[in-house]
Amino acid sequence: MSKTVWHPTSEYIEKTRLYQWMKKLGHSDYDSFFNKTIEDVSWFWSEAEKELDIPWYQPYTKTLNDANGIEWPVWFENGSLNAAHLSIGKWAEDSNMVEKKALIWEGEDGKTRTFTFSDMQEEMDRVAAGLRKIGLRKGDVVGIYMPMLPETVIAMMAISKMGAVFAPVFSGYGAEAVATRLNAGEAKVLITADGFMRRGRAVMMKEEADRAAELSPSVEKVVVVRRLKANIEWNETRDVDWQDMRNSESYEETEEMDSQDALMLLYTSGTTGKPKGAVHTHSGFPIKAAFDAGIGMDVKKEDVLFWYTDMGWMMGPFLVYGGLVNGATILLYEGTPDFPKTDRIWELVAKHKVTHLGISPTLIRSLMGQDEENIDQHSLETLRVIGSTGEPWNPEPWMWLFERVGQKKIPIFNYSGGTEIAGGILGNVLVRPIGPITFNSPLPGMAANVYDPNGKPVTNEVGELVITKPWVGMTKGFWGDPERYLNAYWNRFDQTWVHGDWVIKDSEGQWTITGRSDDILNVAGKRLGPAEVESVLVAHEAVKEAGTIGIPDEVKGEAAICFVVLQQHLSESDSLKHELLMLVSEKLGKALKPKDLYFVSDLPKTRNAKVMRRAIKTAYLGLEAGDLSALENPQVLREIEKLKENVKK
Repeated sequence: MSKTVWHPTSEYIEKTRLYQWMKKLGHSDYDSFFNKTIEDVSWFWSEAEKELDIPWYQPYTKTLNDANGIEWPVWFENGSLNAAHLSIGKWAEDSNMVEKKALIWEGEDGKTRTFTFSDMQEEMDRVAAGLRKIGLRKGDVVGIYMPMLPETVIAMMAISKMGAVFAPVFSGYGAEAVATRLNAGEAKVLITADGFMRRGRAVMMKEEADRAAELSPSVEKVVVVRRLKANIEWNETRDVDWQDMRNSESYEETEEMDSQDALMLLYTSGTTGKPKGAVHTHSGFPIKAAFDAGIGMDVKKEDVLFWYTDMGWMMGPFLVYGGLVNGATILLYEGTPDFPKTDRIWELVAKHKVTHLGISPTLIRSLMGQDEENIDQHSLETLRVIGSTGEPWNPEPWMWLFERVGQKKIPIFNYSGGTEIAGGILGNVLVRPIGPITFNSPLPGMAANVYDPNGKPVTNEVGELVITKPWVGMTKGFWGDPERYLNAYWNRFDQTWVHGDWVIKDSEGQWTITGRSDDILNVAGKRLGPAEVESVLVAHEAVKEAGTIGIPDEVKGEAAICFVVLQQHLSESDSLKHELLMLVSEKLGKALKPKDLYFVSDLPKTRNAKVMRRAIKTAYLGLEAGDLSALENPQVLREIEKLKENVKK
């Protein structure tokens, strides 16, 4: 069991939105409340949307209709609403909120822009009118290939206001990866920028966007935001200047959308084949994200929510809806969180009075030990909660964040779910103690469990993370591919969502994710999560990051291979390699000692800093890689390929 290190006082608990809502519903004990939320999910989500004060054009007649099976629930049947209205329009109509800050943007160069809810309403209306003028209609799909700019959020709102569907695409993708997603959704319009700043250099996007459009026959118009005011190629028949489009007359009417109408397509990389397009609805993603942020993380009106992410990843739209639906301010940052100095992210928190900060474990590992005294130069007094998502933690960086940054006062809200979830399955609710690297509960309404290979619940051993009841926010299948959706999540156990994570739930109710179930190792019959090995390695003072994969082994069936990134200015050596291998053997047992260990310059990661172990494995074993378009640093794979080649020699 993980020892808890953060303990909320009674006074703290009673001030949280979660506790106050529980009391309103007649519960003072979290466990009894949680059990009610998963016993009667229809009651729970009806109460949740009321607590979030969701504005309906037409009230729903039934909270949940599951006549078509658990895989295809209909939520808020016959209700109508619009995600743009519940995010912006609602607050623009509120005299107490209309001039409050909705969005703050800071560029890597330090420039800032601020928008009130009134400003956002006007921009949204103008852009919606402009989109209609260039031929966009209700139900059409729009690709958003944009950096983190105010216009990115304005575009999302304008598209949904008029009833079209947006598909955000990671800003670091190349043309082919963008085109794959545009073609999958048959996008009619692509919105992009001329470029953005990253580590002090201009990253040009328009050229990639042009190539993507050429590869996508359905794209009729490319709308361009001139962030850099760069000299770019211009196609007079296809390209539209954002500013020209924005100058359209205001488009007042907001489409009343059925609760089940598509709002957004979020594409995830498949292990093989084409990416999967998770379909999210007007009543799904916004309500789930707003609930997790507002009731789970205690985001309140006029708080400032900042998650370091990209709009092409789930946490980008989560930032938008999790903040705005709750009447909070969202902070968007264009650049990298350690440029020009490693204290940039703490500077942003202090400057913009951030109350809720979202990071990844990889980011914290990279910041540990670098100019730590710079943290003390920035007042973090407004910071109330630190959110974390993307991958499992190792204990040492978690404790560094808790003790060094949070001064043992700020709770770390570990948050794990996925693109198809619209938010989290597991979290750290703020009415219970929190321990390093673990989760103290499933989120309310999430009927999570841990199953063994036979589909039986288990405690204190590694098993599959499953969900046994539907929830608001679950993907409405994959765009144009319902069979793939069913095969991906529903074909293992009867009426049970199998998420693809290995977890351990201990007898004290603490949950630990040990890795993706397709990453898990089976060493001589013993299941081993890669995070278990990586945590041992990262605890060594010489190790900055570690990745572990399993490879076939004649004796053990599978053996662990480790890849280690050393701290700056340290050199690799055979003695250090031996020391690290023996450390794993000592901590985990001789039977689980890795077969080999390699020093590498970096680990392959996505833009949101998630280590792609699958990419390490395919490079090392020389296998077919599948879709690796999410990788930010694909050059690392060649380094890993060469390691194996050298071994063969």
